[in-house]
Amino acid sequence: MPDADPTIRGLLRKPGAWLPPVLSFAALGLIVAHVALVGVARQADEGAEARIFQLLMLATAVTIGAFAVRWLPVAPKAAVFVVSLQLLVAAIPMITLAALEW
Repeated sequence: MPDADPTIRGLLRKPGAWLPPVLSFAALGLIVAHVALVGVARQADEGAEARIFQLLMLATAVTIGAFAVRWLPVAPKAAVFVVSLQLLVAAIPMITLAALEW
């Protein structure tokens, strides 16, 4: 395979490697913006922010899965490291929500 660079650095250059953390940080930014504008009080109805957050996290999960399916057979050691990093970053917005008790 001409595009198979089995190193961690090579995999981190692939869009499938850096897109999930970007989506996760966008979800975290959405939480921060909501808290800054509205506060931490519970809302009567799930607003657009909640739906967008759910879509961002779904897109994160799908892109992590696609990356794993594509790269785990080709470069297992490097891919496991990258997927672990992606999952760690994806946990940040979810832990933030849990800490805010939403």
